[in-house]
Amino acid sequence: MVYTPAVINETLPPVRINLLSDTQTRPTPAMREAMLRADVGDEQLGADPTVNRLCERVADLLGKEAAVFLPSGTMCNVVATLVHCRRGDEILAHETAHIVTSEGGVHAALGGAQILPLRGDGGLFSLNTLRAATRTRSRYAPAQTLLSVEQTANIGGGTIWPLEVLTQLTIFAKANDLATHMDGARLMNACVATGVTARAMATGWDSVWIDFTKGLGAPLGAVIAGSRDFIDAVWRWKQRIGGAMRQAGIEAAACLYALDHHIERLADDHANARALARGLAQIEGVRVQQPQTNLVFFELDNPLTPERLIATLRQHGILLTTLGGRLRACTHLDVDAAMIEETIAVVRDALRKD
Repeated sequence: MVYTPAVINETLPPVRINLLSDTQTRPTPAMREAMLRADVGDEQLGADPTVNRLCERVADLLGKEAAVFLPSGTMCNVVATLVHCRRGDEILAHETAHIVTSEGGVHAALGGAQILPLRGDGGLFSLNTLRAATRTRSRYAPAQTLLSVEQTANIGGGTIWPLEVLTQLTIFAKANDLATHMDGARLMNACVATGVTARAMATGWDSVWIDFTKGLGAPLGAVIAGSRDFIDAVWRWKQRIGGAMRQAGIEAAACLYALDHHIERLADDHANARALARGLAQIEGVRVQQPQTNLVFFELDNPLTPERLIATLRQHGILLTTLGGRLRACTHLDVDAAMIEETIAVVRDALRKD
C-alpha cells in the first residue's frame, strides 16, 4: 500500500472519513468493555483462558483440530510457510497475493523459499493455470511444496474465490503432493457475501487463518488453524520469531466479541461499498470495478491525477490511497452511509473543477 505525504501530514485537517483500510477500525465501546473484563493468564504457557477459548472457537469455525493466536496476519503467513516449506522450496501463489507484494520478502529472508507468481483476473488463478505451472519433480528445479490463496483477493478488488474453484485447487494440490494454505485476511467478508460457511471455505486447506483487525474491528490479532501437528510446529516458530505473548486475553477478548457481534454486520460494509461504487460510476471520468465485498477500486480518465485527488480529499478530511496502480477505498464499521454520500460528492466536485 502506498501512503502518500497527504496521508501522514499532521498539518492537514483531522480525518473524518477514513477509507484507507479496514485496518483503521477502532474498538467499539462494547468491545473495549469486553477487553476490560477479560480473564487473563500467561498465553505463552497456555494459561490464558480467554486466548484458549478464542483458539477453540476459531478451530471449530474453520473445521480444524487446533489453532493458535498470533499478533498479525502477516505472522500467520510467515509461520505457515516456515512450517510447510524447506529452504529452496517453491510456493505457488497469485502474482498480486499479499505474500508476494506486501510482506517484505520475508518468505525468502527467513525461510529461503521462493514464490512462483501465477496470473489471473481479479487476483484469482484457474485450475488450468495452476496445472500449467506445476513441474515434474526433478533435481534441476525447486521442489514445489505449497499452494497459497488469499481470500478475498485484495489487489484483485476484494474478489472472492468461489467455493468450487477452491475445491478444484485442493483436489489437484493433494494429487500433486502440495500442501495448501489460505490467507484468510478477509475470509469472513467472503462468507457473508456468499452465504458459504467458513468451515466449507476452509475444507481441504491444511492451514487457514482469519484476521480480527480488519472488518471484524479488533485492535490486534489473527488466529491460524490446522492439524494438531501443524499447530505444534507453528508454536515452535511463534516462539522463535517473538510471537509468544503474556496476558493476551485482553486482545483475545476483543476478538471473541468480534465473532459474536461483528460478522453479520460485514454486510453493511458491502452495501456501503456498492453504494460508493454506484456513485463513483455516475461521475464522468471515473472507471470503477464493481465490488464483491468491502473494497472499491477505481481509476480516473481525467487530467486530475490519483495523487492530486487523494490530496484534495485529504483537505476535506477524507482518507484513501492507491494500491496496485489504482485508487482504493475500503469500507468498514467506522464508515456509514452518510460518509459514503459525502465522499462521492467531494470526488464529483474535485473532478468538475479540474
